[in-house]
Amino acid sequence: MGNRDDIREFLVSRRGRLTPAQAGLHTGSGHRRVPGLRREEVAVLAGVSIEWYTRLERGNIAGVSEEVLDAVAGALQLDDAERVYLMDLARAARPVRSSRAAATRRRARVTVPPSMHWMLDSITHSAVIVRNGRMDVLATNSLGRALYSPMYDSPVVTGVPAPPNLARFQFLDPAARVMWPDWSGAAQVTAALLRTEAGRHPHDHDLRELIGELTTVSDTFASMWAAHDVRLHTTGAKTFHHPEVGDLELTYHSMDLPTGTGPTALPLNLTVYTAEPGTPHEDALRLLGSLAEPSPSASPATT
Repeated sequence: MGNRDDIREFLVSRRGRLTPAQAGLHTGSGHRRVPGLRREEVAVLAGVSIEWYTRLERGNIAGVSEEVLDAVAGALQLDDAERVYLMDLARAARPVRSSRAAATRRRARVTVPPSMHWMLDSITHSAVIVRNGRMDVLATNSLGRALYSPMYDSPVVTGVPAPPNLARFQFLDPAARVMWPDWSGAAQVTAALLRTEAGRHPHDHDLRELIGELTTVSDTFASMWAAHDVRLHTTGAKTFHHPEVGDLELTYHSMDLPTGTGPTALPLNLTVYTAEPGTPHEDALRLLGSLAEPSPSASPATT
């Protein structure tokens, strides 16, 4: 799917979920043929002409100012993640020199340096994973490796000559539905994160291949992908079911790790999982830590 299709389907989906009442519009009691807002209603709310908004919804977003896009985002009541995604789609639609576009498609491989592994190994009471935007897990501490052991043992991961991919495990291995008791919620988050990454880096060939694979093999992923939901991964709570220690209710904090500058730089993401002190989940996490094998001296991982 191209950039114009992404823009069109995203705007149509956001318009369709917003009712006139939610937008503060009085429409009377007449029958409406569409469940959400009409194009002309969005245009009025955004302060633009219906002709202009229609062109925008057809994917003609190149050259549109950030101020106008912000007005459309306000009219559609987009959240922070959706606003960022819309701006990313607009940036991707801008004309670029062919050499730069080619360079973006040849995204630089990111190396996880030994110093990062040393840092991870120094964290002993929390589970930590480092991944890229494609959901490839590139590094962990020993507790993170133990927490995600079902993924590392999965045949859909071990049979692929690449870093273990969280999304591939989540959608293609039935064991993932055991690991995450709220599998549907966790899977929706993953699909939304991949959609956000696709907006941020539309020329990432490996990402496009992964999305194509998941869309082809998993009907559930295809449905979630078509919803055009996006998400910023910062903090929250997750429940895991681990084969050795049972259920774990953990909070997580996630942050980006810059890896360079320029259009080919791909930031990594570091996520730390902790349990509330004094709870059975803290005890279970400590038990898992005691069972975990020490992290091997990893050679620098790349993505």
